[in-house]
Amino acid sequence: MTRRDWPGWMRTNDILDLLKLSVPIAISRMSWMLIALTDAIVLGQGAASELPLILNAWLPIGVSLGLGMGILLGVQVLTSELMGQAKPGETGRIFRRGMVWAIALGVALMGLVYFGAEPLFKWIFIEISPNPSMSAQFSAEEIAEEITRVTQILSYGMIGFMAGTVCSYYLEALRKPLIVTLIAYIAVAVNVLLDCALVFGWWGLPQMGAEGVAWATTIGRWLVVILSLIFILKWTPALEPAPPAPKGEARHQFNVGIGTAISNVAEWGGFNTTYVIAAFISLAVNSIYGYTVQIMGICFMLFLGIGSATSVRVAENYGVKDIESVKDASRLGVAATLSMGFILACLIFALRDIIPLGLVNKEAEIDGVLLAPAIGALLIYAAIGTTLDGLQATASMALRAQNIIWLPSFIHITSFFAIMLPSGYWLGIVLERGAQGMMEAAVIGVGIAGIAQWTLLEFTLNGYSTRTIDKKIGAHVSHLE
Repeated sequence: MTRRDWPGWMRTNDILDLLKLSVPIAISRMSWMLIALTDAIVLGQGAASELPLILNAWLPIGVSLGLGMGILLGVQVLTSELMGQAKPGETGRIFRRGMVWAIALGVALMGLVYFGAEPLFKWIFIEISPNPSMSAQFSAEEIAEEITRVTQILSYGMIGFMAGTVCSYYLEALRKPLIVTLIAYIAVAVNVLLDCALVFGWWGLPQMGAEGVAWATTIGRWLVVILSLIFILKWTPALEPAPPAPKGEARHQFNVGIGTAISNVAEWGGFNTTYVIAAFISLAVNSIYGYTVQIMGICFMLFLGIGSATSVRVAENYGVKDIESVKDASRLGVAATLSMGFILACLIFALRDIIPLGLVNKEAEIDGVLLAPAIGALLIYAAIGTTLDGLQATASMALRAQNIIWLPSFIHITSFFAIMLPSGYWLGIVLERGAQGMMEAAVIGVGIAGIAQWTLLEFTLNGYSTRTIDKKIGAHVSHLE
């Protein structure tokens, strides 16, 4: 096959454009997981027995963050559409609307998580837990109490996270992802220092264990939004006067995000609920499984960068009704995801004996179970699952950039709630396969989601014509014409 016969999405300029956008976005998105991972690593080195406290605290926190990130995604998509129409001066109203939503969401979710944490964890670990002796170190009452305290500390960062998410989406849509990356890694560095100080007792500070890393994460979230706002208010059109919003723009901004919000709740809620199922087996299984999923999470941030960049490129072309470019941008995103997945899977498998020692002290144990070798034995599942997880993310984001909202959400709900959670309970608890059964269920969930989202994307792209794209865009982008 000659270069002339290659698919349109393999054009060098398009590949370079995707890389220019996706690499800094991926690196900045990775900072989200690096904060959680450094929390886990520092605890693994200094207070391994407290890791389950932070892992299980992420059930209400993760669901809330996923909900907010999804709803606020409209900031990125609508800003990208306006940039595609060469109207950067009108993006300020999108940003300002997004910030109002972010603050309102942050306040509401902070209150819900803070006051709901205690009854939630008492219900999970005392009332319905099938294993009251899940730990030799903590009673069920102590587990519920400690997780509640950690969750409440994390809830203080909810407003900061929501506002910081709007800032990141806006800057990325303006094609300034390097700023987002720089700010994100300043926050990571501060988080690492605070983790060490509050776990190991540096500089005379108290050794606070899981509560200490929760405070470090919360401070980091507020630092991100402060630094982001300084840049945005000084060097972007965020505060510039813009024409009045066309009819239906706010609804369109919300509709773009609500489907993603439902998908995020399904995926993040599903995975965080698997932590609870693993804890029902034992806190040792909870930690082993949790560390393994953290590795998948780091990889997922790379795919989220590819997916976000694909979403921006698809939305720009969708806004000007360039059908062929919509197809090419979508397929290039999928091809990049599969290529990156293969590389990551090979690396994880090759380093399966080394990675665990970077996560936990080689002598770390919980209730007599050594963590490092047990984590290493499960990394084969992380290698298999990571590509499928990336595929579902990129394909669903490409679909939403084309205003296909609800089918991707249905696929996520089905894959993560209706399939992954029952599979985890059956394999992990009923069949007594422990952490291995939990990872098998995770691979099943992301596998079904990945294949289904990719199939839907191809079905959509193959069905396009000028008339159908005009009809699909319809009132959603009439305000851009």
